[in-house]
Amino acid sequence: MPTHEEDSAFLREVARLTPQQREQFRLARAQFIEDLRGMEAGTTTWFRGGLVHKLRGVRGRYELRWAEDGRAVFSFGSALQSGVTHIRWHHCGTHDILP
Repeated sequence: MPTHEEDSAFLREVARLTPQQREQFRLARAQFIEDLRGMEAGTTTWFRGGLVHKLRGVRGRYELRWAEDGRAVFSFGSALQSGVTHIRWHHCGTHDILP
């Protein structure tokens, strides 16, 4: 199971999401975790199509797309346990959160 941590900005932004947005994010995050587990198990090499994209111009940052105008920015952190992916969540919201 992947480990994670959240920046304070991420927590504030998630709290501002509407209930519908929160549910969309929750569903996409479940797919994200499923794909991470597959990568850890060696059964897949990357996320399903359209789910995750590298942010242009921002080294080491990616976006999880949870709706047409819904994004969560994350990076891969140093593993806390051998063989277990660590995710650091930075931002969550609409396109306005993107750098």
